[in-house]
Amino acid sequence: MSISGTAGLARTTLLTPRLDALLRDHRGEDVFRLDADTVGVAGPALTDQILAARPATERERPTFKPLQGRSIPRTEAASVMQAIGRDVRAALKKPVPGRLDLSGQWPHVGHVYLRDLILGADPYRLRILMDRTLELTPKLTWAVIATGAALPGRLRPGAPATSIAGPTANATNYSERRYAMGMYRRAAAPVCFTVSTLVANAYWLGAPFDDATPNDHILYESMRLLPPSWNLLRNAGPEYPALDDRIGPGDDVLLLPLLSHRDPALWGDPDVFRPERWDTLDPDGHPGYLPFGHVSERCWGRHMVMPLAGMLLDILRAEGVTVDPRQTTAKVPLAGLLGVDKVRLVRGGGGTRP
Repeated sequence: MSISGTAGLARTTLLTPRLDALLRDHRGEDVFRLDADTVGVAGPALTDQILAARPATERERPTFKPLQGRSIPRTEAASVMQAIGRDVRAALKKPVPGRLDLSGQWPHVGHVYLRDLILGADPYRLRILMDRTLELTPKLTWAVIATGAALPGRLRPGAPATSIAGPTANATNYSERRYAMGMYRRAAAPVCFTVSTLVANAYWLGAPFDDATPNDHILYESMRLLPPSWNLLRNAGPEYPALDDRIGPGDDVLLLPLLSHRDPALWGDPDVFRPERWDTLDPDGHPGYLPFGHVSERCWGRHMVMPLAGMLLDILRAEGVTVDPRQTTAKVPLAGLLGVDKVRLVRGGGGTRP
């Protein structure tokens, strides 16, 4: 699939076959059957009704599913997000070094920079939990957590380096440390993963950028074409057949921003990267646009993601960074976080359009 920029830019974005098939077969459809017990929904009106029908259950929440068989109440989830939020705000206040070189392979380079910026003072047993290779399998993640939790002693004398490290530093036994380290991974890693992926997506889809284009518009458009969460699952419930008789009582519902974000009925030139469209559109109210979930239950991380991504864009644009012109193809693997893989950014290529 080719995505074009506003100045005729053309790069080939190869979606994994499942995502490509969804776009090919169901774009523009309101409701459709995916398998014997799953219905896909992409129509904005029905999507709004389904997401407003009830709050997400603990197993439908992406970050705060039960951990080690233990439910995470919303009060605890809020406390954890407040902690990582304090760490992000502290990181944003740090001065940016002059001539910072963030060229290289993205989103890896951006992820490492954010990890060190936000969590760099934390001990190695925690920082290793930010490693992107742990995404390969939950077993690997929990093996690393178990090893770190078994190390003797507290993390360090005195207060922890970050707010999100506090529960691990204050844990008094192995079980508490293991749980706290699992929560550290759950809360901190998605921030670094999401922001670095979002900026990589933006550069791949649209660089070089016009000087006058605001960072927010670049990010809104990037999230439209490659939404951070391309699907939202709601397990079967009596609320949904009452809204639409095409949904059966035993059907799970898969809501698909991947499709609504490219619906020709909702967007002009739906496959074209056009950040200027956001000069007149409202990202919080445009039908079918759900980069951070529904108005009834917005993702708590949005207030961290946008400032951090804007900061990275400021750095890259100031340094004249752009996509290596020798790279014309990038793959989008099937993952919960939708993004291009292995994008080469280079300095001196002209980060903005004249």
